[in-house]
Amino acid sequence: MTSGRDLDWNRDGPDWPNAVHSRFVRAGRLRWHVQVAGAGPGLLLLHGTGASTHSWAGMVEELARDFTVVSPDLPGHGFTGAASQYGLSLPGMAHGIAELVDALEVRPAMGVGHSAGAAILARCTLDRRPSLRALVSLNGALVPFAGVAGRLFSPLAKLMAINPVTPGFLSWRLSRPEAFGRLIASTGSSVDPSSAALYRRLASSPRHVAGALGMMANWDLRRLARELPELGIPLLLVAAAGDRTVPPGQAADLAGRIPSARLETLPWGGHLAHEERPAEIAALIRRVARESGVLPAPGDMAASCLENKMDTRTVN
Repeated sequence: MTSGRDLDWNRDGPDWPNAVHSRFVRAGRLRWHVQVAGAGPGLLLLHGTGASTHSWAGMVEELARDFTVVSPDLPGHGFTGAASQYGLSLPGMAHGIAELVDALEVRPAMGVGHSAGAAILARCTLDRRPSLRALVSLNGALVPFAGVAGRLFSPLAKLMAINPVTPGFLSWRLSRPEAFGRLIASTGSSVDPSSAALYRRLASSPRHVAGALGMMANWDLRRLARELPELGIPLLLVAAAGDRTVPPGQAADLAGRIPSARLETLPWGGHLAHEERPAEIAALIRRVARESGVLPAPGDMAASCLENKMDTRTVN
């Protein structure tokens, strides 16, 4: 068996999506890979377990027209350095994100999280670090798995994570097109060939696989699930009807429990819906930003443009 190679920016970075916006930032104990693009209110994008900044590739430039978009690789993922067990836990991840935005001197007004990324942003909001004004959860993994899966998930991940052979073996297995194809299909999504190739490159990196396993092993959503009703900011729960990873009914249950939440069910797409139709998800994000006051409403924008024109005429 020959395991894959860990990602290296000098080798793998030049053709990484939106590499022009990439930078490396030291925050806390980690060297983070983060992409920063655009101008306007801060918009923090957090990917899910096993993904990277590439997950937002189809919408970064679109969103950068209105926002300062901040998209990091989570600890242990992609090109961001490996973290301790605490750093891979939910509170540890939230603390790390707070350190990163402080180092960047960006004040995010809004957050968008996919899967586990939504849980991290919810934890950040409850801790008020950073203090967000609106949150969008894309197929968010916000509560523990139910039944037998919930009882086995973390212990099994722990057993796999502590075995030093596991990351190399899994990266070798997932680098094979047939195995990786089955994994993507299991999410209920179909991604384009370029995205699939990037996922395979990530999965071929033992360091990235170790980061994903470590995150799963240290993940505990019980406290978050209890505290979600206290969120206190507008929360849009987006659930794709074809999601085979996070049951869409979970979002419906949460919408009934969280006073500030509302539900939007997509009749299309699977767990990676934001990669399947990025333009539609970007439009949804922009709509939430306007509804919550993060961006001006269309009428306010028109009035502002008219005022600017009048000021110009006065000066001339």
